[in-house]
Amino acid sequence: MNKFLIIDGLNLVRRIYAAIPDENDMDSLTERVSVACTKLLRIHHPTHVAIVWDGDEMSWRKQLYPDYKKGRKPMPEPLAAGLPGLQEHLKSVQIQSIYAAAEADDVIATLAMKTAKVQGEAVIVSTDKGFSQLNHPRISQWDHFNQQYLNIAELEQKLGVDRSQFLDLMALAGDSGNKIPGIAGIGPKSAAELLRTFRTLAALFSSLPNLGAKQAKKLAEGRDMARLSYKLAQLQIDLPLNINLKDFRVNGPANTPQLD
Repeated sequence: MNKFLIIDGLNLVRRIYAAIPDENDMDSLTERVSVACTKLLRIHHPTHVAIVWDGDEMSWRKQLYPDYKKGRKPMPEPLAAGLPGLQEHLKSVQIQSIYAAAEADDVIATLAMKTAKVQGEAVIVSTDKGFSQLNHPRISQWDHFNQQYLNIAELEQKLGVDRSQFLDLMALAGDSGNKIPGIAGIGPKSAAELLRTFRTLAALFSSLPNLGAKQAKKLAEGRDMARLSYKLAQLQIDLPLNINLKDFRVNGPANTPQLD
C-alpha cells in the first residue's frame, strides 16, 4: 500500500525558523529542516513524500471575506529570501515540493483525500488542527514538534463536540486564529452546548422558536455569517492536481497512479 507523507511546508519551517537565534542564518535553518525531514522519513517509512508550500496569490477565502487571516504577521524578510534555496536543497535530497497558488491547506487536503480514495494512506505533518475535519480512516495527522499523532478523542473532549461537528462549531463560534467570524455573541462553550442538543446547524436553525428569545435573535441575525464561516473553515478536497505519484516516490519511480 502506498503511504504518502504530506508536509505542511510553512507550518514546519516557520516554527523551526523561530527557534534559530540568528534570523539571517539560513544554513542553520536548512540543516534543521533537513534533520526534521530525515526524522519524519525514519519514523513513518512512507513510499512517497512531498512538502507543500503556500503561494502568493490571494486565496478564494480572502476574496470571499477580506478580513480572513487579517493581522497575520508577514513572513520575515530573511526567511522569504532564503526559502527558494531551502526548497532547492530539499529537492536535492529527494523531497519534492508542490507549490499551491494560494493556501497550501486545500492542496494538502486534496492530496490526502485522493490518496485515501485510491486505497493509499496519507500522513499530514502539521500542527494545524483544521485538518482534523478530514474524517477518513486512512488519513492521520502527525505533530512533528510534539512527536505524536493528533488525538481526535482528546480534541473532541476539549471542544465538547464530536469530530463530525467541528465545522459546525467553527460556523457558530468562529476561529480567532484565522479571523473566521462566527456569530457575534456565540462563544465556543455556548456553541458546543447548542450542538450537543441539536446535533447539526440545520436542526439548530430549524429549532429557533424553542430557544430563549435573546439567543434565538442572535442566531437568526447571524445565520448568514454562520454559513460564511462554515465555508471559510471547510477545506477543499477536490482541487485539480494533475500530478503523478511516481514523481514523489521516496526510492525512485515505480508503477503508481496519477492523482487528478
